[in-house]
Amino acid sequence: MNVKTDTLPTLGQQLLQEGRDLLAAGNRTAAAQVLVRARDERDVVLAAHALIEQYDLVGSFHNVMGLNCSISDQDDIFGFFRGHHSSRNPLRDYLADGWRTLSELMLLLEAVNRPLLHTASVLEFASGHGRFTRHLVKALGPERVVVSDVVPSAVEFSRQTFGVQGFLSASAPESVQWPRQYDLVFVLSLFSHLPRSTWGRWLQALYGAVAPGGLLVFSTHGHKAARFDNVTLDAEGFFFAPSSESHAIDVHEYGTTFTAPEFVLARIAEVAGAENLAHQAETHFWNHQDAYVLRKP
Repeated sequence: MNVKTDTLPTLGQQLLQEGRDLLAAGNRTAAAQVLVRARDERDVVLAAHALIEQYDLVGSFHNVMGLNCSISDQDDIFGFFRGHHSSRNPLRDYLADGWRTLSELMLLLEAVNRPLLHTASVLEFASGHGRFTRHLVKALGPERVVVSDVVPSAVEFSRQTFGVQGFLSASAPESVQWPRQYDLVFVLSLFSHLPRSTWGRWLQALYGAVAPGGLLVFSTHGHKAARFDNVTLDAEGFFFAPSSESHAIDVHEYGTTFTAPEFVLARIAEVAGAENLAHQAETHFWNHQDAYVLRKP
């Protein structure tokens, strides 16, 4: 007799169901043991993680990190970690990556004598589904954090999960409705995805969202990233490819971009004036992306 193995549940699915049954029976200890095993299976990792976090079981990341560790099943960044051959533990890698970003941002702000903890309002732009937001909220509290993204589900997830304010971005920078200006506008890995047609326009729009005396911090793929990916920049120091890890945004609007510092500095001079560049640091974020800090007079 032939058995159709493709209809049989996977090991992860079996463990997940067993964990659910144990929870229904009130056996939290056994459920935790089974669900931690299920969490190691890629096909059910998020479902098992969600149950462990929801029921605050032994092994939850919340108990270790002291923050909300809920992850959206629409999170493309988590999907990148889960699908990458080098990631042995995508949950740990995803959460640690956000924590590292927080430490790198704090170091960058210390370099310009503007400590993050003394910042009254922060806009995290192109915030996604909260990879970094959760850590920012732990540092500042939700009342000082605002998020914005072009993907509606991303904004809604952060609102509901982390208690922050949020508003929807747009494909064209001129179409964004800014609720106010902010003491810090943080834009991680947006300019590393923009085509030439909108690169400078986004820089102008985001600089406009900074309150007087505030800062705009953004990152780019610079020379190291270009060398790593064997990319040749054009005469202006620019390269764009219509491809990215995002499945929610048109690749011609959000692809993969590499820019030499000369290109970036020229755009800064056009938009903000070269004198308002407060700091730049090559390969600052993730030892891979360059960082720029602009001050608003």
